[in-house]
Amino acid sequence: MRIAVIGAGASGMMAAGRAAELGGDVTLFEKNTFSGKKLRITGKGRCNVCNDCDVNTVIENVPTNPRFLYTALHAFAPADTKAFFEERGVPLKTERGNRVFPVSDNAEDIVNALRAYTKENGVHYVPETVRSVQIKDDGFAVTAARTYHFDRVIVATGGASYPRTGSTGDGYRFAREMGIEVTALSPSLVPLETVEREPAEMQGLSLKNTALEVIDTESGKCIYRDFGEMLFSHYGVTGPMILSASSHLRNVESGRYVLKLDLKPALDEKTLDARLLSDFGKFANRDFANSLGELLPQKMIPVIIRRSGIDPQKKVNAITREERHALLALLKGFTLTVKQPRPISEAIITSGGVSVKELSPKTMEAKKVPGLFFCGEIIDVDAYTGGFNLQIAFSTARLAAENAVW
Repeated sequence: MRIAVIGAGASGMMAAGRAAELGGDVTLFEKNTFSGKKLRITGKGRCNVCNDCDVNTVIENVPTNPRFLYTALHAFAPADTKAFFEERGVPLKTERGNRVFPVSDNAEDIVNALRAYTKENGVHYVPETVRSVQIKDDGFAVTAARTYHFDRVIVATGGASYPRTGSTGDGYRFAREMGIEVTALSPSLVPLETVEREPAEMQGLSLKNTALEVIDTESGKCIYRDFGEMLFSHYGVTGPMILSASSHLRNVESGRYVLKLDLKPALDEKTLDARLLSDFGKFANRDFANSLGELLPQKMIPVIIRRSGIDPQKKVNAITREERHALLALLKGFTLTVKQPRPISEAIITSGGVSVKELSPKTMEAKKVPGLFFCGEIIDVDAYTGGFNLQIAFSTARLAAENAVW
């Protein structure tokens, strides 16, 4: 079976290696000069390869079309992903949130293992940009620098995020040209711009062990809660907690969503009030502006002082009970208003893509075009941070490859 795999990223290399392992005559097309370009920068270059959890937990972390992945994930689960890399000489470790990384903290090790998998099974690499995929009576014509003919095609071109890595949306065009629906594309796992300019004052400040609630002002309901790390930037906020929160936002309009931060989640209001009284007692003769150094990061102090409404030159021993309580409420509920997500080019993954209604969940094959398969980020499924998206890439790739060969 002559099989083309388009895109040598995480899903493409896995699909090509697996199809060749099962006896397929596989050609892997890649527009970049080297494979796995986006994979090399995931997890800040460390590569969060999967999550050490069961299949149900993966599905719970997929907000978009989770049931579509049931067969793929059961056929190649997180335990299989771990075994795959460890058997190929990449020792793994599990960190907070069951996130799995190579012990080396080097994404290159994951790329090299996938690359070796394709080589050892005889995959032919073609370093060319695929310009079109056309349906022919005897299979498919794949046109790059020249036209090639195949029995099966697996499209693994990724989404539209990080276009500098080669994810420029080519696969969506291939799908549309063959009459396959592509749902609206939007950024997911993306930093958020805020209406307030205060984050720019705190640019570079990282908060750890912070609690977050995302409030939808239209319904008044909290749509997401998290606890962890975030970072202030010149445009707003980013970091793991913010990226996960972004995937819950729908129809974002400036002012609709409010981020509520508990800066002291380990302390209830009574305990925090006691802490404030203790600090105020210790610094009774200082100006208020000079009394918060043990409570807050330096970059945040001017912002908190301004929001508190307390005169920065006011002596601590003159601060009223009402002012102290207002400060306490601010520390337990520091709010920022979402203006909009950053552009899709800055998103970790793309939300939207080839409609799951167009694909068989048991094979990843297009219902309208027998012999055409899709895998990875190009499909309209996306997950939260924590290694779940790479797991989806590997699982859908294996399933597509196995069904393309038979």
